[in-house]
Amino acid sequence: MTKLTFCGAAGTVTGSCSLIDTGKHRFLVDCGLFQGSKTTQELNYASFPFDPKSIDFLLLTHAHIDHSGLLPKLVKQGFRGVIYATEPTRDLLKFMLPDSAHIQESGAKRHNNKRRRRGMPPVKPIYTNEDAEATLKLFAHHSYEEWFSPQENIQARFWNAGHLLGSASVELKIDEGNAEPLSLLFSGDIGPEEKVFHPGPDAPVGYDYIVCESTYGNRDRDDYTLEKRRAAIRDELVKGLSRGGNVVIPSFAVERSQELLHDIGYLLAEGEIPQANVYLDSPLARRATEVFIKYAGELEDVEVDEEKLFRHDRFHLVQSLDESKAINAIKSGAIIISASGMCNAGRIKHHLRYNIHRPECTVLFVGYQSPGTLGHIISSGAKEVRIHGNTYKVRADIRSLGNYSAHADQQELIAWILSRCPITGGLFLNHGEDDARQGLRDLLGERGLDIERIYMPTFDETFELHPGTRPLSKGVAGPRLDLDHVAHDWHNDYAEFMIGLTQALEHSSDREKYDLIAKLKASLAS
Repeated sequence: MTKLTFCGAAGTVTGSCSLIDTGKHRFLVDCGLFQGSKTTQELNYASFPFDPKSIDFLLLTHAHIDHSGLLPKLVKQGFRGVIYATEPTRDLLKFMLPDSAHIQESGAKRHNNKRRRRGMPPVKPIYTNEDAEATLKLFAHHSYEEWFSPQENIQARFWNAGHLLGSASVELKIDEGNAEPLSLLFSGDIGPEEKVFHPGPDAPVGYDYIVCESTYGNRDRDDYTLEKRRAAIRDELVKGLSRGGNVVIPSFAVERSQELLHDIGYLLAEGEIPQANVYLDSPLARRATEVFIKYAGELEDVEVDEEKLFRHDRFHLVQSLDESKAINAIKSGAIIISASGMCNAGRIKHHLRYNIHRPECTVLFVGYQSPGTLGHIISSGAKEVRIHGNTYKVRADIRSLGNYSAHADQQELIAWILSRCPITGGLFLNHGEDDARQGLRDLLGERGLDIERIYMPTFDETFELHPGTRPLSKGVAGPRLDLDHVAHDWHNDYAEFMIGLTQALEHSSDREKYDLIAKLKASLAS
């Protein structure tokens, strides 16, 4: 009897991790880092809801950190199986996992400096570079559409998911001794129909169970082509640069940054935007760009020759910290692309500090902003934000473009699911917030699917799977995350309170300041 447990990305869009237990073998599909609010991120420090030593192998859909970022922690805690992925996924993670480890180590160091001043004991990073390097030794790669057998009675193969270089949907056949094996398909993250570099997502038809992402399950993008997308960013860059300041673009280091460079390089070559200097300020994005150059011959929609891809004379691929700091002296005419895409870590925070308060500057968002992140707060219209403990007024022009998303929208998700039918057992919607999952479920019901066979699993919920029949929920082992406080937790409340307190003090007389502080002291003492 096979059981499926959703250990992450159930009601959220990060921390993807599914546990499959066949009775003879236990394995994972993905093991991702939790991102978003600080409450959500605290799950990265908690114990796994399973024993890592008991996991026989792992199937990885793609390199994004919300799908791969806890692999070194898994290895640190005893996992010694094989990690199966495509070759480009492995190549990207050669840079991404050590980079993630550096973030964990440097973050712990900063945090421990504060704890030491408060007389508190130090904390350890989630994992180290040594753990990341040990993880990379466990990889084995397979091509798309190639069957392989990770364990006896289990077969798997990857299908192009159209989301990221090397991204895959995972098809599984599990022989339980019945007339037909149990068949499953994990979508991974599905790319849109119109996407530079990759063909549309693909997979066979007919399964007992499908697990499908639902990130944009409740929204559709405007109809667009790659030409329209390029025209849209052209208009934003022309407008932004004409304001006399810089254009700051928070961007994910892997693929989104390369797509931006590809489009901006084309616009510069055609003279459609001012001849601005373009700074890609992310060491990880710089290294990932080299991986894209390696696979340039396999990419679609590439309109420049391989040797010149991402190498325009106006491009500056920033590496060192000193080079990054030098950008802060530039007051106008620069396009600054920097990670992270949700503004919750990395060098982008420094560039926001130097530009977000300046009315002549522009901050252009080109990707999904998870609730609770700094990017979500800014893009939602905040007038002031806290960055590195200081408060900054938001005077820059805040803009957004949706057509750079690497995720399929609602209609594309519906088309992908319907093209995989029939589904004889059930469809699980994961990797999505509840409103997105509910919207997708309702529309699939209207399109003819049995809504009683469409499931929205909760965190750590386990299902028994039987060929051709509905799954049986075995309940939740124990809640690790309060989904009511994922989008907005006490850390967000604290930041809003501090901003509000600062504003109140700024606009009060000395007498009013004394009275306000006295009331706060009395409240704390009660």
